[in-house]
Amino acid sequence: MLNIVLFQPEIPPNTGNIIRLCANTGFRLHLIEPLGFELDDKRMRRAGLDYREFQDLNIYSDWSSYLAKIKTKNIYALSTKGTINYSSINYEIDDTLLFGPETRGLPKDLRSSIGENNVLRLPMVSSSRSLNLSNSVAIVAYEAWKKIGFIGSG
Repeated sequence: MLNIVLFQPEIPPNTGNIIRLCANTGFRLHLIEPLGFELDDKRMRRAGLDYREFQDLNIYSDWSSYLAKIKTKNIYALSTKGTINYSSINYEIDDTLLFGPETRGLPKDLRSSIGENNVLRLPMVSSSRSLNLSNSVAIVAYEAWKKIGFIGSG
């Protein structure tokens, strides 16, 4: 299935929403430290999470640790700095979808290491700054899932 990676997430309710999204799509969720919160944060519990939804959650000390452990076909980073429309990609099983921290986005060196053609953008009106992280993940996750035929859905 697909991998969702949150690089140094900062806001507990966003991560809670994404945990629930992954539990309901069968995607694997990976968090890259440092986290801006504790996983037992009451704001995470308020998102209605139960232990079943944490079962496919993996935490890594840094990006290199993730790359060493997870074998992925393609890595696609989402950024307001991207030039490729997220819907133009032919996603494949085991691809990685990488999202940055809410207040600063993915670092330039990380985007550069992935390659310009793998840094994607969600379209917005020109006066917009950015979308909410959990909304962005949901939009891209469902597009990617659609492209792989909604594998695992009932």
